[in-house]
Amino acid sequence: MALARTPGTIADLSIAAPLIEAWPSGIRLIADRGCDANHGRRMLAERGTSAVIPSTASRKTPLPVHGSVDRERNLSERMFGRLKNFRRSATRYGQLATNFLAAIAMVARAE
Repeated sequence: MALARTPGTIADLSIAAPLIEAWPSGIRLIADRGCDANHGRRMLAERGTSAVIPSTASRKTPLPVHGSVDRERNLSERMFGRLKNFRRSATRYGQLATNFLAAIAMVARAE
């Protein structure tokens, strides 16, 4: 697992490169539609990582996703659902970055 804290105004894909570098190459990245970008897919392919990312509605030609592997995405979707239900992390009562990241890691590992 790799985590990074960013300001709320930064897009998820802008921090993807350092996070992907933290993972071993040759694994599978399972992500949601928000991570569907050509430059992200290209970066993953260069590292030998297979991308399991459903295409966005704006993509003219949807890219195929392996069905049985795509079903594993529910794990990440459930984890994000738990994060949203974890009020302390959603509202950021603890304003220190270390406390915030610790709470996120705790909830993510519990899933």
